[in-house]
Amino acid sequence: MIGAGAFGRNHLRVYRELESAHPGELQLAALIEPDPTRRSEFAAHYNIPGFASIDEALQTNATPIDAASVCVPTIHHASVAEQLLRAGIDVLIEKPFAASLAEADRVLALAVRNDRIVQIGHLERFNPAVTAAAERVTRPMFFEAHRLSIFTPRSLDVDVVLDLMIHDLDVVLSLTKSAVKEVRAVGLPVLSPKVDIANVRVEFESGCVANFTASRVSTEQVRKLRLFQPHEYLSLDFARQELLTIKVDPALLAQLTSGAAIPAAEGSHPSRGLSLEKLDPQRAEPLRLELEDFLSSVRNRTQPRVPGSAGRAALALALEINEQIASHAHRAGLV
Repeated sequence: MIGAGAFGRNHLRVYRELESAHPGELQLAALIEPDPTRRSEFAAHYNIPGFASIDEALQTNATPIDAASVCVPTIHHASVAEQLLRAGIDVLIEKPFAASLAEADRVLALAVRNDRIVQIGHLERFNPAVTAAAERVTRPMFFEAHRLSIFTPRSLDVDVVLDLMIHDLDVVLSLTKSAVKEVRAVGLPVLSPKVDIANVRVEFESGCVANFTASRVSTEQVRKLRLFQPHEYLSLDFARQELLTIKVDPALLAQLTSGAAIPAAEGSHPSRGLSLEKLDPQRAEPLRLELEDFLSSVRNRTQPRVPGSAGRAALALALEINEQIASHAHRAGLV
């Protein structure tokens, strides 16, 4: 484990749970954390060696290290990952992938040269509701995503696009499977020096359009995604891990496409002709599913569900959005 901040602590907890559930298959080998107080606290809590640096861990740790979670601030993602990859260690890097595309490309190139695995921690891909939605997507034409959070001093090293919205960017990119054609975006700093609220419109080459809203200055927690495709609507609640689908019944659809008059049935329900289904996928902790996927990739030398290329695509879109936000702010005389 590299880093014992807010994200790293959860990784530590889940790795220990997996270690207990699968004895002999993995071992939580070491914690690397430069802050001496956090290092001693969590190394003692999990009864593992604690080190101030990667070099120190590689030189003195008794247990060989095969894989690592990188949970340091974003500006250090690339340098930490590069050091681990050069040492022959597979890496899971928390989102966002890196601070720039140049850094991400260096990491990807190094992973190829050293035949190592790079997975990016886009947690929502492992949300059971997202998995269920992905199985039902046919031809998505419109998305609407809302991700609102109460203000917290956590993750203020990045703006709201790289902190919160990037989750939805990654999910939509994975579902559209289409290149980005146009981006329009506005955003404002509210309680921090960086952008805290943003609204974005993305058009894809496929014709699909996606609207994203992200805020970390909200009075409530909202994590929802709506998806529209021909004759079907899907509503996804990330927090509840629920999926609602609404379809047009085939009989009604045939009448609509034929142009035939549709008689109003006496006493009929307003939703007659629509099929509503509320799916309640088996709930699971997305982080545990993510780490299980990472460990499986390490053991079997297979590509993870969210490879480095996917993390780079989400980062590229997020950075383009930030460029558009900056451009809008300049035109509006806000900077």
